[in-house]
Amino acid sequence: MKSPVVISPQVHKRLFLGLLGGSLVGILLFISGLWYLFFHPGDSTFYQTIFLIILLTVAGGILLAIFGIIGIVLTILAARNFPFLQAPIQLAIHLFYPAALALGRLLHIDKDRIRSSFVEVNNQLVRARRIKVKAEQILVLVPHCLQWTGCPHKITVNVDNCRRCGNCPINELLALRDRFGVKMGVATGGTLARKYVEEYRPKAIVAIACERDLSSGIQDVGRLPVLGVTNQRPHGPCRDTCIDIARVEEAIRHFIG
Repeated sequence: MKSPVVISPQVHKRLFLGLLGGSLVGILLFISGLWYLFFHPGDSTFYQTIFLIILLTVAGGILLAIFGIIGIVLTILAARNFPFLQAPIQLAIHLFYPAALALGRLLHIDKDRIRSSFVEVNNQLVRARRIKVKAEQILVLVPHCLQWTGCPHKITVNVDNCRRCGNCPINELLALRDRFGVKMGVATGGTLARKYVEEYRPKAIVAIACERDLSSGIQDVGRLPVLGVTNQRPHGPCRDTCIDIARVEEAIRHFIG
């Protein structure tokens, strides 16, 4: 039985970018409050000095993050990479991502929508870098929940234990692996995924997972380019999930040019 064709819903990048901007405004207001307290601290010079050091440190980090947010917007609009903005972009993402989630919670926005928007922003940033690598330097990370729950064969240890019966997308993913010559690993979580990264030492990653695992995994690997493909969950989380194979193939083709 061939696995079903899945059409991924469109998630707009502007959701995450809007939450980044809102988080930035909130943090700037917080710094303004600190600045006010600095000039009304009482009579203690020691207190004032310590407060100034903390304020300048926080302000410096926020200033770099502002350049990072500008870099994200410029990269997406121009569809090109700005190498000198890579460090501020990474700082902005690590600094403001939790704030964006918190702001989304206050606005009653579903976390998975925000995470999915973040993944799309990340994919756009990675594509703008136009990284080209050999096929064997690409690692395709696959979640174990794509495997048919009725399958008796364990593929997390060795993906080639798959009998390619067609009851799940693993068969089609293996066909992609064999056609392009990429590496592939099936992970049960972040620990095993990191093990595959250490073992294969890829130059680029195509990651398939739910929104939560993709967003955390993208941040874990840092500067290593990751194109994320969100899986679909017609039977609920972590059970007989599906994937748009065409999107996985497109991600592989992007890296090998």
